[in-house]
Amino acid sequence: MTILVTGGTGTMGRHIVKRLLRTGRTVRVLTRDADAVQLPREVEVVEGDLTQPTSLATALDGAGAVHLLSATGADHTPLRTGVEILAMASDAGVRRMTVLSPGTGQELDDAVRGSDLEWTFLWPIDLMANTLGWADGIRAEGRVCEPYGDRRTASVHEEDVADVVCAILTDGGHAGRSYVLTGPQPLTPADKVASLAVATGREIHFTHLTDDQARARWRAEGWPEEGIDFMLRMWATVPDTVAEVTSSVERVTGCPPRSFAQWATAHAEAFLSTGSEADTGGAG
Repeated sequence: MTILVTGGTGTMGRHIVKRLLRTGRTVRVLTRDADAVQLPREVEVVEGDLTQPTSLATALDGAGAVHLLSATGADHTPLRTGVEILAMASDAGVRRMTVLSPGTGQELDDAVRGSDLEWTFLWPIDLMANTLGWADGIRAEGRVCEPYGDRRTASVHEEDVADVVCAILTDGGHAGRSYVLTGPQPLTPADKVASLAVATGREIHFTHLTDDQARARWRAEGWPEEGIDFMLRMWATVPDTVAEVTSSVERVTGCPPRSFAQWATAHAEAFLSTGSEADTGGAG
């Protein structure tokens, strides 16, 4: 069975692709620019754009399952072409679909729920890999500086998300369900910094920033204004529910979710060496 992965070049998508390859399935990745893609040679790379459904015919041809992003771009704009994509997927013979991050657009949600596919919504709570964005500051200053430092999130390991996607797309059995994917415990940024300090064996401090301080710091780092606004708005409105731990990972995979301490140990080198893989790409 050919499995199509949208967002397969992002932080999350690359883990999904690697996990699916281990099952022996044919894995196909959709991308806007095939020349810019660096993926294992076994992967089929097909050009297309989720915002232009007519470009997806080749990607969907022969695919039995699809992992679909529900938002596109750096600002995570909700996908507005869900109705067309779902119709094309059904006509192409797609049977199963996982949809990442439900709730970003009612139009897509309704299209998925009204389709004849075996669909499953997945909402990962803050990928642990997002902390790779701290690598430069930790290497340079031994410090992490962020606003809203008291927020608690049950961040999930990207490999756990990949395991869930793989299990659903290859084995089925979760049609019509929505799963919130979390790690085993809610942590504040300072908690994560403490784990990174243990994993790296170096002293790392956390500094709480006000909104104005964060805005000034990010401007100095070259962030675009819309990106700054998006991050501050997102963190200011984080609901308490993101700290709630679920059993979804274990329910689907049969294994408990990996801890942030495990993630920190596996990625310690990224916070120590400038030559390390500090990829802060999207969750797709």
